[in-house]
Amino acid sequence: MPAPTVPELVIEAGRTERHYWRDLWRYRELLGFLAWRDIAVRYKQTVLGAAWALIQPAVTLAIFTFIFGHLAKMPSGPVPYPLLVMAGLLPWQLFSNALTGASNSLVSNSNLIAKIYFPRLLMPLAALSVALVDFGIVLGLYFVLACWWHFLPDWRLLFLPVCALLGLLAALGAGLWFTALSLRFRDFRFIIPFLLQLGLFLSPVGFSSQNLPNWRLLYSFNPMVAVIDGFRWCLLGGTQPLYWPELGIGLAVTLLLLGTGLWYFRRTERGFADLI
Repeated sequence: MPAPTVPELVIEAGRTERHYWRDLWRYRELLGFLAWRDIAVRYKQTVLGAAWALIQPAVTLAIFTFIFGHLAKMPSGPVPYPLLVMAGLLPWQLFSNALTGASNSLVSNSNLIAKIYFPRLLMPLAALSVALVDFGIVLGLYFVLACWWHFLPDWRLLFLPVCALLGLLAALGAGLWFTALSLRFRDFRFIIPFLLQLGLFLSPVGFSSQNLPNWRLLYSFNPMVAVIDGFRWCLLGGTQPLYWPELGIGLAVTLLLLGTGLWYFRRTERGFADLI
């Protein structure tokens, strides 16, 4: 009786590098598992659970409405000021949560990095899922406010996924830089929240970018300006017209951020296990 055939394990130098993107597709089930795990533990053992996704934007909305809407009398055109702010908070929270999750993905999964091989790019990609879940919850709050003010969106709502994708790509590009750097320099755990807090006020969340006509072209180099204005165009029925140079610059900066982030992530990926 012939002996059973034993499958051969071929160890080939450089195979991982040559088949990296193919492996990324082969490990798609692991991507789904990591995403589901991140979502499941997001609000585990919390009293309020998913309500935390609503508390932060609701408090921020109240503060912006009181300070900028009531005290500073920030103009909002035909749109109720709280609705203008909420349409800006939606993409900002999506970007902020996605960037935070992607930036911490390698440090929080360091036990997996040191034990088994899989494309490490799966970790920041899986972190985006939590941001999408929170985004869906806050989007529901927006529609409640839109119904209250009788300001429902029109056909432009169909382009909302495109604007959301642009925000996620910007967060992923920056997140790839930060997550790779965080393994070597743990200071980035403290730098990222500071940058996000600063970015909240440097982005047109509490005001319309139309209030800065002389600076709008330069302001467009902040990629979140195009994302926020795109959201407002989709949600506010065209009362916030698109500024095409802004969209072009925002898309270019986002693609540059994503391309350089992928380049640096792949360049340093081989040494991740040594930095754990």
